[in-house]
Amino acid sequence: MAAPSAQERKACWDARDHYWQCLEVNKEEAAKCQQFRRPFEDLCPRQWIKYFDKRRGYLKYKEELETKGFEPAKPKENT
Repeated sequence: MAAPSAQERKACWDARDHYWQCLEVNKEEAAKCQQFRRPFEDLCPRQWIKYFDKRRGYLKYKEELETKGFEPAKPKENT
């Protein structure tokens, strides 16, 4: 597989950004963003899609930690 050209990379990143923006607006309801997910999948290499999906999950988790703080798990009570 050849490396994507600069034009192909930009098209992929733009499609990703539109999809992520739709998720933000629709409070993470992916079903409402299928019209943006399809171009994202069509324009980006599979490995990139996998990476971007994981990256978005990580960024959302990090944002939640920064805003809500870390709460350690409570130990189980022996019964």
